[in-house]
Amino acid sequence: MIAEPTRSLTLIGAGLAGSLLAILLSRQGWRITVYERRGDPRISDYESGRSINLALAERGRNALRQAGVEDAVMAKAVMMRGRMVHPREGDPLLQRYGRDDSEVIWSVHRNDLNIILLQLAEEAGAQIHFHRRLHTVDFDAGYARFIDDRDDHPHDIHFCTPLIGADGAGSALRAAMNRKCPLGEHTEFLDHSYKELEIPPGPDGGFLIEPNALHIWPRGRYMCIALPNDEGTFTVTLFLPNEGDPGFSTVRNGEEAEALFARDFPDALPLIPRLRQDWEQHPPGLLGTLYLDRWHLGGKAVLLGDAAHAMVPFHGQGMNCAFEDCVVLADKLLHASSAEEAFAAFEAERKPNAAAIQQMALENYIEMRDQVADAGFLLRRELEQELQRRWPTRFVPHYTMVTFMHTPYAVALERTRVQHRILVEATDGHDSLATVDWAALERIVHDALPPLEGAH
Repeated sequence: MIAEPTRSLTLIGAGLAGSLLAILLSRQGWRITVYERRGDPRISDYESGRSINLALAERGRNALRQAGVEDAVMAKAVMMRGRMVHPREGDPLLQRYGRDDSEVIWSVHRNDLNIILLQLAEEAGAQIHFHRRLHTVDFDAGYARFIDDRDDHPHDIHFCTPLIGADGAGSALRAAMNRKCPLGEHTEFLDHSYKELEIPPGPDGGFLIEPNALHIWPRGRYMCIALPNDEGTFTVTLFLPNEGDPGFSTVRNGEEAEALFARDFPDALPLIPRLRQDWEQHPPGLLGTLYLDRWHLGGKAVLLGDAAHAMVPFHGQGMNCAFEDCVVLADKLLHASSAEEAFAAFEAERKPNAAAIQQMALENYIEMRDQVADAGFLLRRELEQELQRRWPTRFVPHYTMVTFMHTPYAVALERTRVQHRILVEATDGHDSLATVDWAALERIVHDALPPLEGAH
């Protein structure tokens, strides 16, 4: 364990990951100070804009459980059993995520979650300073300057403890670390962006469409999704190419957006009464993947969550991965003899797994927008479920490994590659499972896939 006199840490960022890490570390006996550039979200209307809800999976719930805050969060969460696919023609169809209601994900409002975690972090003993934007860091002198953006007033601190960056994809701590010693930073942006819209509650305050599902309107090169919030609303996200038709270069205003919905998402259009206004008030959001060669600066600073490995949102794992980071870093700090040792061990364990989920998130976009309504995909999905039923400890669906288990992301990616090859070869040229050679498949599955820890 790190020596008692140094058991203080400074966190940059009081968002989801920073607040959860503050709880975990405070409950281990660390003295935690947190600096956050924004105001306190518990103060009404401190910041305009809409909050985006998130998909909470088992990895994230496990981290909340370890911090002792799961019950408080789950009281605000809405269960999603699967994808409710809205085709161009025909009725919506639910594609379950798992085998039953024990294998689901949960929609939770970002602002609600942040407020809960902040409150519990303070109750655990963390000291949180709001309106403190990190401006400069002198790592050698142990000096940092923060700016209050309300009046441009500087606040200087001297620190003798390591800095932990949980300040998101635009991390100011990462920028300061880069200036000290380049981290090998590289960001790849998608050629797609997104717009946030909203489905309000019905006249009785209830949900206008099925609440216990993630709704998706797949349209090939683009798609629309909707996730439920506990107050009866849905957060709607439209993903479009930056160029082309349709694209953000051709759908330029609310009127053109309404025409796009009338053509491609006609059942969603009447559910979004503020489509025109929201389209023109909310700028498109960028989608990108952040890669770093190194996450830490000796024992002086370390990055986690989006500050270290921002990813596209299409697997719903960004928050879950960041929460898993928090658990691992807290454990390394508890058992290491120095901060440098802890940070190095944390990076060694988490970096390959972050790279794996970043890759899977990119691939899941193709699946969501192009494949969920495809006959070949549906046949492979049917076979996947049957193979899981027959050999549940060996053939574990990709989504199950990523979402309902604690299987390292890198292991899930490796097994997914093997399983996808089995599914493609077994269904190639077939339109049903009637002609499947189950005896041959059993040999293939047992040869290629050893039992997976935690599968049942």
